[in-house]
Amino acid sequence: MGKAGTALKQVLDTYGISQSKLAAEMGIRRSSVHRWVNELADPVGDSILAIRDALQKINPEAAAAFTKLYWEA
Repeated sequence: MGKAGTALKQVLDTYGISQSKLAAEMGIRRSSVHRWVNELADPVGDSILAIRDALQKINPEAAAAFTKLYWEA
């Protein structure tokens, strides 16, 4: 576990996006985001795209950073 959670935690911290805000934008429970950020669970493939899309709506720079950290690292 870890790549998505690590990237997501870094992006949320860097851009000041709360887990609650991301969860609300994605239409999921905050506990799901919490599990990803704390590497208790990995998001499945569709969730990675949903994270990117939600971040794009919240802050396009955050979405670009997540994409770079996740796919290029």
